[in-house]
Amino acid sequence: MLRTVIALPVLVVLILFALSNPQSVTLAFWPTDFTLKSPVSAAVLAPAAVAFLLGALFVWFPALGARRRARRFERATRRLEDQVSSLKKKSGSAAAASR
Repeated sequence: MLRTVIALPVLVVLILFALSNPQSVTLAFWPTDFTLKSPVSAAVLAPAAVAFLLGALFVWFPALGARRRARRFERATRRLEDQVSSLKKKSGSAAAASR
């Protein structure tokens, strides 16, 4: 729900920006004579999208190790909780048998 509340206004602004800037612009790539004609909105939004994705990758890759460690610790915690519960059952049955 919160993602929708945040994403919807951003999406509306991006769509309005794209619709408001249909003018063509010629992009020249300096070391070569290659030129590209593109709408202003595409010339601005495409590099922004690439930069966003690169930034997301730079954040995502280091988080993989932390996620892996968290899963490992979660499995160890579950295993230890199972051992504690089985020991409590044994302790409870041994106390009941000694009475």
